[in-house]
Amino acid sequence: MTNDQEQEKDVTGATTGATIWLTGLPSAGKTTIAYELAGRLSAEGRRVQVLDGDEIREFLSAGLGFSREDRHTNVQRIGYVAELLARNGVLALAPVIAPYADSRDAVRKRHQAEGTAYLEVHVATPVDVCSVRDVKGLYAKQAAGEISGLTGVDDPYEAPGSPDLRIESHQQTVQESAAALHALLTERGLA
Repeated sequence: MTNDQEQEKDVTGATTGATIWLTGLPSAGKTTIAYELAGRLSAEGRRVQVLDGDEIREFLSAGLGFSREDRHTNVQRIGYVAELLARNGVLALAPVIAPYADSRDAVRKRHQAEGTAYLEVHVATPVDVCSVRDVKGLYAKQAAGEISGLTGVDDPYEAPGSPDLRIESHQQTVQESAAALHALLTERGLA
């Protein structure tokens, strides 16, 4: 075991976990950055889990729509799972749009109440860049009138006012974005 890994142990001998919530518009790069960081953390011997928002919607939140209430419920479910993992020594990476500040605040408060580390990362990619990336074709569908309620276009996105880190993924590589987040985790004693 390296000195860094020994320092990550708390007084009970458990590895310190945390939730790292990556919020941003669709196609901002949240999931790509999360998986890049997860690979690096895993290679360092850390227990890490990516809670991909799309996978959660399919397996844990199936049946929820995209109303404000359903989005809030989805975010709370992800927040609960993330906190549970983090409390048990896992670095839980949650790349989830989570468009409403009050939903994200409720997740942060759950973590605070449990004494679990929580970091909010805003992947602050402009909507015009996201619409060009359009990983899932959502912006094209919205422009064609096939869908409505697209976050940041015809549905609100409340950007974090004071995130722990703001990543402008359109101005750096995925590796640079993951490195910036890794540096924050190291600074906070979580990596």
